[in-house]
Amino acid sequence: MTNTPLLELKGVSKNFGAVQALYKVDFSVAPGQVMALVGDNGAGKSTLIKGIAGIYPYDEGQVYFDGKPVSINSPKDSANLGIEIVYQDLALADNLDVVANMFLGREKTKMFGTLDELTMEQSTLETLESLSVSTIRSVRQAVAGLSGGQRQAIAVAKAVMWNSKLVILDEPTAALGVAQTRQVLNLVKRLADRGLGVILISHNLHDIFEVADAITVLRLGQQIGVYSPKETTQQEIVHAITAGDLSYVPGMQE
Repeated sequence: MTNTPLLELKGVSKNFGAVQALYKVDFSVAPGQVMALVGDNGAGKSTLIKGIAGIYPYDEGQVYFDGKPVSINSPKDSANLGIEIVYQDLALADNLDVVANMFLGREKTKMFGTLDELTMEQSTLETLESLSVSTIRSVRQAVAGLSGGQRQAIAVAKAVMWNSKLVILDEPTAALGVAQTRQVLNLVKRLADRGLGVILISHNLHDIFEVADAITVLRLGQQIGVYSPKETTQQEIVHAITAGDLSYVPGMQE
């Protein structure tokens, strides 16, 4: 893991009318690093991520990617940089098989416009094998028949298939059982081992302390601090989430 940030946000802010969703937030993640992003509901996690995704461009601040200043004004801008996001709903089509889901909207075709099923199936198998996903019986089975952990694995594999450099995972272990959670946490570690930057959004501090290299805490739209799991405790993180010192209080004279 390198210390040079893959993605770096400096002083980003976002308003929705009179609501200050983010205020001068600094945030970064390096290649091969799992950066956890934590905070209570309304802390600004979703707004920060949607700014990275180009859904809600920031009102101020600067974004750097691979050390260069960039503008992310649309999801296409984000995808072109190599940023992929796996949202909590996974955005999978239950009625389609694993291969069709992996290539949904990016299908490979042969001459005369017919689908190149063989190439897509081979790419799917190679991607799953590279991530050590071994629990899926067949890539031709419908996604509707997969478990929660298997579905999460497919969504992550779909994200990394397209030469992504940064993967953002939104509550990847929510509503999963113990064994399925273990599969997903192992998958998170393998993404970082491959040199990808990983942003992990989760309310489960036990999971975070197991896989994260660093933890960024947001509270009321502000960054409270960046913590090392090896040098802090879950109690300290909870205190930062609920009562961390704010640099600016709305309505306070600047």
